[in-house]
Amino acid sequence: MTDDAFQIIARGPRAVAEAAAVAVDETPATEALTYSILEEDEDRDVWRIDAFPTTDEERAALVAVLDGFPALRVITEKLADADWLAMALSGLPPVRAGRFFVYGAHDRGLAPPSTVNLRIEAGAAFGTGHHGTTVGCLQAFDDLLKAQSFPRVLDVGCGTGVLAIAAARTGSQVAVGTDIDAPSVRIANENAALNRAGARFVHASGLNDPRVRGDAPYDLVFANILAPPLIALSQDIKGALKPGGLAILSGLLRAQERRVLAAYTSRGFSLVRRLHRDAWATLVLRRS
Repeated sequence: MTDDAFQIIARGPRAVAEAAAVAVDETPATEALTYSILEEDEDRDVWRIDAFPTTDEERAALVAVLDGFPALRVITEKLADADWLAMALSGLPPVRAGRFFVYGAHDRGLAPPSTVNLRIEAGAAFGTGHHGTTVGCLQAFDDLLKAQSFPRVLDVGCGTGVLAIAAARTGSQVAVGTDIDAPSVRIANENAALNRAGARFVHASGLNDPRVRGDAPYDLVFANILAPPLIALSQDIKGALKPGGLAILSGLLRAQERRVLAAYTSRGFSLVRRLHRDAWATLVLRRS
């Protein structure tokens, strides 16, 4: 870990910012980096990357990647000696995505009675519901639920568990989440208990773990991860799905959409729908 907490901010045109974000995703030393990318000034075509490296090595690797894009203006800010993650989360408003309302403890009094209310505490895990990829997955899932149900759901790279919990809260009898990060699995199980949801989460490095295989084939697979592992897992996700089953894929930038889609269409998937939020893309695919 780094002794001090830093935020690295990079600003520039959309095309350059998206290319830099792709490079961050594809650099091994920064592939687990927590960052966001969004439009800051539409009239001036200014997009912004906010990154929060957690080790000196990750910080150095990120700076090296960003140095490769001279059109970006990069600044580094030292964060105050405080629980900045908790402070940031306390300032996040609740999120509405279709029937789902995602909130933290600080907003527990704002949950409407007419929505599926999901209290999600992030801790060190990804997936508060505010990120464009998580919102995209929830919106896509909400739209699918209007026409069909999903008795068996798998969430690959579950983070806080919000997607599997959403499935369990809307009628899925089996909702399994898996993550390679043990703290995320612990946090996801705690969130399932908070929401009284029948979702379970396992620490596993792939879809061949018997605790994952045992409930296959699934009607729906969520995978809100990064573009390279999405591509690498295309065959495993196909194997986990029943014929005609659906996959909701996110964690990818619009600039990476074509490569991810090509990997899945080559496995026999067909595109059902795509959703865009900020620079992020969500794909809904059907296994043939």
